[in-house]
Amino acid sequence: MSVGFDKLPINGGSAIQVANVVNLLVDGKSNNFGTFTLTASATSTAVSDLRAGSNSIILFTPMTANAATAIATTYISARAKQSFTITHANNSQNDRTFTYIVIA
Repeated sequence: MSVGFDKLPINGGSAIQVANVVNLLVDGKSNNFGTFTLTASATSTAVSDLRAGSNSIILFTPMTANAATAIATTYISARAKQSFTITHANNSQNDRTFTYIVIA
C-alpha cells in the first residue's frame, strides 16, 4: 500500500529525507488511500488496511455508476485494528468500486 511513498526511519531522518516527506504532504501525497469493491451477493465487505484503527475516520467515494447507486445503503459498520467493515445492500453486481481515505 505504500509503494511510491517515502517513510522516515523511526529514529529520524536526514534533512533531505524530512524535506522530501514534508513536500510530498504539501503536494497532497499522504498515502492514506485505497480502493475496495463491494462483495457481490453479500451484505458486507471486509477491508484490510494497516493504517485503519478502531477510531479511524474512513471516507469513501464511488468510482463506478453501480457504486454511486449503492451509496445510499452503504456505510462503515465496524472499525478495528488494521481493518474495517462496510455494510451494504445485497446485490449481484461486481463492479461497485470505491476509493477511500483513512484518517487517524
